[in-house]
Amino acid sequence: MSLIVAHTSNSELLSRVMGGTGSGKTTFINLVSGSDLRVGMGLESCTNEVQLSRPFELNGRSVILIDTPGFDDTTKSDTDVLKVIAAHLVTSYEQGTKLAGVIYMHRISDFRMGGTSKRNFTMFRELCGESSLKSVLLVSNMWSEVKLELGEAREAELAGKDKFFKPVLEKGARMLRHDGTKEGAHRILRHLINQQPATLQIQDELVNKHLDIAHTGAGAELTRALQFQADRHSEELVNLRAEMEKALKAKDEETREELREEVEQKHQEIMRIRRDAEQMAAEYAEEKAKLDAKIFEMEDAHRKQVEALEALNEHVSTVQKQMEETKEEHARREQELKQVEEEDTRKARIAEEERARQEAENRRQEESRTRAKAIRDLAQARRDAEEKARAEIAQNSLPVPFVVVSSIISWLTRR
Repeated sequence: MSLIVAHTSNSELLSRVMGGTGSGKTTFINLVSGSDLRVGMGLESCTNEVQLSRPFELNGRSVILIDTPGFDDTTKSDTDVLKVIAAHLVTSYEQGTKLAGVIYMHRISDFRMGGTSKRNFTMFRELCGESSLKSVLLVSNMWSEVKLELGEAREAELAGKDKFFKPVLEKGARMLRHDGTKEGAHRILRHLINQQPATLQIQDELVNKHLDIAHTGAGAELTRALQFQADRHSEELVNLRAEMEKALKAKDEETREELREEVEQKHQEIMRIRRDAEQMAAEYAEEKAKLDAKIFEMEDAHRKQVEALEALNEHVSTVQKQMEETKEEHARREQELKQVEEEDTRKARIAEEERARQEAENRRQEESRTRAKAIRDLAQARRDAEEKARAEIAQNSLPVPFVVVSSIISWLTRR
């Protein structure tokens, strides 16, 4: 038996997988999720505890598949398997995890649906209940190991007989095939993407109705199966003791010893079965307490991680703020330095302009002084020439006309 249970939120799809030894549930999980959960290659089970796949994306949703042991587990009794599955289902339900769907996987390569397969399916029905059957997908796999005609005949028999899948199909379950490919697995899971959340019967019985696990549908069915085994072993024990009496009378010590060992084994088996039935509730409570403690530990670790992350984020924010402040201060100082440089440049330019203006003014004044001196010198020379000319004229007592005197003065001036 393989069971995939789904849901949690609008973005996350949580799926649980339960199955019998060799049913292909772990291979299915590894194929679709890319995980590396252990796969049993022989008759021994590799799944004796709950395992989670790595998350993967499907239709924009994060999907997680959960692998759980089946009721024909080679390392655990059916009682142990029930308490593990029940504890996990109940704990997840109490944590607010709703179920979007269930997938039951069956090997189409099986020659017939024997006692073990029937017991698995019976327990599956008792775990799910009738109210959640519309969320159930019955998936047959391993089609590559049979001829198509034979597989289709077996599929029709499973769907058409009351002792197999017909009752659950009539109440809303759907039957699908897995072709062994990843794309095929995705097609199957897409049937659960928009499925309305459902509550399994055992979750409702243990959480909402507060029943003892032995009084749940699955617990009662397991108790009945255990009692049937005990009764059968008791009958075999009676027969073995009768054979021992015959061996004793026949003085067949070898046969009597073999029968005695077999009687002891049957007696131990009966005691184990009765002990399992009697201790079911206590062991479930113990398993539930262990799981609760583990979840508490995980939540505590998660809380510490969140606190550490928050502290780190706060430190990062502080550092970023300091960096921003430093950057702003650096930018402010750069701006101030730029303004100072611009002011210095402006002052230097003004000073240069003032110096150039002053030099020009000095040159203008110098030129003005030079022109003034030249004019004074010229005027003085002209006066001297006139004076000299008048002196010469006066000395020679020559009556020179005024025009001639002026011409002479100009000539002298030019000299």
